[in-house]
Amino acid sequence: MIGERGLARYRTIIPRWREFVDACTRPLPVTIRVNTLRASPRDVRDRLTRKGFSLIPIAWSEDLFRVETPRVSKTIEHWLGMFYIQEAVQTLPVRVLSPQPGETILDMAAAPGGKCTHIASCMRNRGALIANEPVGKRQPSLMANINRLGVLNTTVTSYRGESFPMHARFDRVLLDAPCSAEGTLRKESTLRDGATRSAIARLSRLQQRLILRAYDLLKPGGTLVYSTCTFAPEENEGTVSHLLSKRDALLDQITLPFPAERGIIAWNDEEYAPEVARCARIYPHQIDSGGGFIARLRKPAR
Repeated sequence: MIGERGLARYRTIIPRWREFVDACTRPLPVTIRVNTLRASPRDVRDRLTRKGFSLIPIAWSEDLFRVETPRVSKTIEHWLGMFYIQEAVQTLPVRVLSPQPGETILDMAAAPGGKCTHIASCMRNRGALIANEPVGKRQPSLMANINRLGVLNTTVTSYRGESFPMHARFDRVLLDAPCSAEGTLRKESTLRDGATRSAIARLSRLQQRLILRAYDLLKPGGTLVYSTCTFAPEENEGTVSHLLSKRDALLDQITLPFPAERGIIAWNDEEYAPEVARCARIYPHQIDSGGGFIARLRKPAR
């Protein structure tokens, strides 16, 4: 059951609460993202179907499939890097970032590599992608996925995100921030009671430092996508509002290919910048996946 001690504090901001609770207690569907550096969606669908797997297309993305048959990770197609097993909601930040071939892009917290390899596929291995991961024990999985998926345009670094060197500037930066991860509760049942207030407060302070450095690393006219997999406004709208109060950032309206909720402009006794209503909140009952938050910001061109 969903714990009343933690997640119930979101009753007033999560629509259709009972549907949310029911979705959170159902098993998380297995979804795969086709790696277009290795294969086409049709190739992967045909190969796996011939092996007896049941694939259901996800209507809003041609490279995503829901897999009804278990053990898809044991296939040669997975080993060859033709697809990456990834929650549908976790593909959205890269979709919003909209990477282009030939650009210079930073993934500020890249492990285990799902979003980093997705960026590289959008770039078609052209341009320069920096995959930064400060946590040493997470770097092997990042390197393994980069190699397995045939990513060739990526350099792995290990700086603390908040002190990433200012020697370069980037066309786009993805900050999929370390967070309390409440949106992953369908696969991590321990999170059904919600995160502790102390953890949320600690992480929000880190996120504020990270988002300032991420924004400062942009070229004029560059794009920053900030995302989390948590419900906590302190880590979401609060962090974006902090950036807006410290920098001249422009916040874009997020439009997703399915109904999602807007960012909230007040929480408890805290009022956020009104522009944060342009952000997007995604809940498990809306797309039968995990939960998340996305903001897209731009540095003014000079």
